[in-house]
Order: sequence, then structure tokens, then C-alpha cells
Amino acid sequence: MFIQTEATPNPATLKFLPGQNVLGQGAMEFRSSEAAANAPLAQALLAIEGVEAVMYGGDFVSVTKNEKDWAHLKPAILGTIMEHFASGAPLLTDGAAPVSDHDGEFYDEADAETVATIKELIETRVRPAVAGDGGDIVFKGFRDGVVYLVMKGACSGCPSSTATLRNGIENLLRHFVPQVKTVQSA
Repeated sequence: MFIQTEATPNPATLKFLPGQNVLGQGAMEFRSSEAAANAPLAQALLAIEGVEAVMYGGDFVSVTKNEKDWAHLKPAILGTIMEHFASGAPLLTDGAAPVSDHDGEFYDEADAETVATIKELIETRVRPAVAGDGGDIVFKGFRDGVVYLVMKGACSGCPSSTATLRNGIENLLRHFVPQVKTVQSA
């Protein structure tokens, strides 16, 4: 098995591509062993000293580190990922289900059509680009012309995430949805 790595815009996060399906659709992020209780690979990665977060994407695993050097972490991470996929072990054990991206959403029912358009744009134009950088983006709400989004994986805490929200996503949404005034991190 050959695992490729890709740098992300966030220097604290690397994207690992095992050359096979990881989660399929959506994304799951784990920031603690407790959160990864039903995700053996994420739990094993979080047990590596220096690993702070793990995110499963469609065909990748992104890993976020603390101040440790990638030269020391990368071999252990590669070995853990390779061992997991070579063993045939499940990505998620019983009782683990991908968290719905729709949990905790808020918007006025009168804005349902606008929200549907916003979600479609995020799904078709924004999410693929963000996933390409080892992250994910989730719609959280819409109120008074403000779209609330959550950045995950490599995008969470990335130095350029504010610029991505403001310059990229906000401009796109404002172009296609005149009701959108601004975009904020939720």
C-alpha cells in the first residue's frame, strides 16, 4: 500500500491519501480520544504524541499537529494509517455514525428557499475545493443576511481561513444569493 501526502494551506495539517475510499461522503472530525471512541484509526492517530486532531474525508485522512515537527510525526502517522487499512479493520465500529451536518442548524422557515440555494452552492462549489485542502465546511445557519459556517480539518485554525470565508465564499454566495450580506465563522 502506498500512501500519498499533500501539504495543506494550514502548516499544522497534512492530508494523507491511502489510495482508497475513506469515509465516502461527508466528513468526521475528532479532537479527542473520547470523541474517537468508535473510530479506531482516529483513536490510534490521536494516541501519537503531537497529534491534536484527525479528520476523515471522502478519500483522505487529515491530521493536525501541535508544535512537534512533521519529520518526527509523519513516519508514525503513515505507519498507523497503513496498518489500519492493510488490516481490513472498519473505519467506524458499531454505534458510530457520521454526525449529521444538519445538527444545530438555525434559520427562519421563511428563508428556507434561500438556505437551500446557499447549501447547494456550498455542496457543489465550496466543499470540493475545501476538501482538496484537507478540510470541510458545514452550514450552521442564516439570519439577517449573515451566513454562519463551520470550518473543519485543515481549515479549522488555518491562517487563511478568514480570507477564504470573506474573499472566496462570501463573494460567491453574494453573487448568487443577493440576500447574503456577509459570512461568519460559527
